Amino acid sequence: MSGVMDLVTFGEALVRLSPPNCARLESASLLDVHVGGSELNTAVAAAGLGLSTRYVTRLTRNALGKMVERVARSCAVDTSHIAWTDGDRVGLYFTEFGAAPRANSVLYDRKHSAIAGITPESVDWKSALAGARVFHTSGITPALSSSATSTTLAAVKAAKELCVAVSVDLNYRARLWSERDARAVMTQIAEQADILFTTEEDTARVFGIRETSYDDVARRLGRQFDLRVVVITLRETPSVWHNTWSAIAYDADLDEICRGPRYDIEVVDRIGAGDSFAGGFLYGYLTSGTKAGLRYGTALSALKQTMPGDIVYASREDVERLLQSGDLRIQR
Repeated sequence: MSGVMDLVTFGEALVRLSPPNCARLESASLLDVHVGGSELNTAVAAAGLGLSTRYVTRLTRNALGKMVERVARSCAVDTSHIAWTDGDRVGLYFTEFGAAPRANSVLYDRKHSAIAGITPESVDWKSALAGARVFHTSGITPALSSSATSTTLAAVKAAKELCVAVSVDLNYRARLWSERDARAVMTQIAEQADILFTTEEDTARVFGIRETSYDDVARRLGRQFDLRVVVITLRETPSVWHNTWSAIAYDADLDEICRGPRYDIEVVDRIGAGDSFAGGFLYGYLTSGTKAGLRYGTALSALKQTMPGDIVYASREDVERLLQSGDLRIQR
């Protein structure tokens, strides 16, 4: 692909293995296979709505690496700037689906994965970001290794130099790094970002910010880091398989809190919901602004949670049909 690239994302791709029918891993004789990873999920979500997208990562040149590339390309995501290696490995993770009162659980097997060996020189960022409107990454990526940290910071720096808007999902993972380490790195990134996706819990852990309302958290983040937009996703979990889902955003240009629709979801698989939200939001934001971003992001991520796997397979028509349907399960 050449010319204008609406969205470039950067992060780790993983292969997910999960026993069907809520079985325990220790007793499983069959595993379902899916490809995912936060920034890949976001790229696919945005591409499904019509944005031109590119995904940057580092992969091992074997069957699993080719599986990741094939899935990305089949979803209209450009893979021309993947850094390939004959060493290392593609990371795995295992998901065990629960049912009340047993929660879902995740087991990672990603140590020494290919992305952990990435360096700033692994990617020609000037080429990868050429013509881009937005660069997106998450707090997972710099947590994977010191070289992944330096590469993420180099990518953000290159984006700023090329006048590409920077979007980041805070995505704190306690199994990857401490709150102290996350704060040191993510503060640097947030100070250069234009758009921040987060949750109230992650904001408290990483930045130590606590307020009496979601609105105040969003406003404080926006003003502290001089962000154009702060988005907070909101999930309520009456049960493992019955959730409500919505989001708010602080738009600095409007100096206004905007609110998305609220969905009552019969959950099939919630993994990747925040990533698909980011892809949907960026589509709406780039085409019509923050309020449209909330509508597309919330609806697309609600649809994602009704299908298995990390990736959302939905078109703009699917999302607009949901937004216009007047379904009784949507509350505005």
